[in-house]
Amino acid sequence: MAQSPREDADMGALDQVDLFAGLEPEQLAAIAGSARLRVFARGAIIVSEGDEGLGLFVVQRGALKAFVVDDSGRELTLSLLGPGEYFGELALLDAAPRSASVMALERCELLQISRAAFLAVVEQSPTLMLTLLRNLVRRVRSLTDSVRALALVDVFGRVARLFESLAVERDGHWVIERQLTQQDIANLVGSSREMVNRILRDLVIGGYVSVDHHHIVLHRKLPARW
Repeated sequence: MAQSPREDADMGALDQVDLFAGLEPEQLAAIAGSARLRVFARGAIIVSEGDEGLGLFVVQRGALKAFVVDDSGRELTLSLLGPGEYFGELALLDAAPRSASVMALERCELLQISRAAFLAVVEQSPTLMLTLLRNLVRRVRSLTDSVRALALVDVFGRVARLFESLAVERDGHWVIERQLTQQDIANLVGSSREMVNRILRDLVIGGYVSVDHHHIVLHRKLPARW
């Protein structure tokens, strides 16, 4: 369950959000002034698929996942979200229902910007909308690449793509800092846990990766094919 909104949010987080890249300081300050800090406990559903879309959420602290569930109850994880990332951006422009659900994987602090407050800022600074649309187009192109990978790349290729996108360098090693279970990986790449298990086993045996308490370390470049 969400705690009561807090008004003492650190609005500096917005200048790290790529959706707002290129905005003038006064434009960013105006958006920040319309934001509220919301705190959610682990396991809380922030938005549900089909809900009315009322605005944008920016992650300040914590981890979340965006997901959809099909008619048979099978879940597909669309993305993992951490500080500086955001969701619900299309709700700034239209009133269509939410296209996915988002759940807190740990305690989270989110900045919420309502569509009404955002449009009020745009009225004062119309050029803001053009910058926002350019950034949204860039995001749509990235999502298109992700969909193409799901459709045209085999499961191993999707796992390799996922690992390489999540890994960060730490003390000379490439580490996936987010804890991922085999089911989490399967949900992210649109496969079964059993298939992911076989791929991980072979990567470990081949010395490409190691797994410790759901943390994955990449020791060398992953092979081009399985």
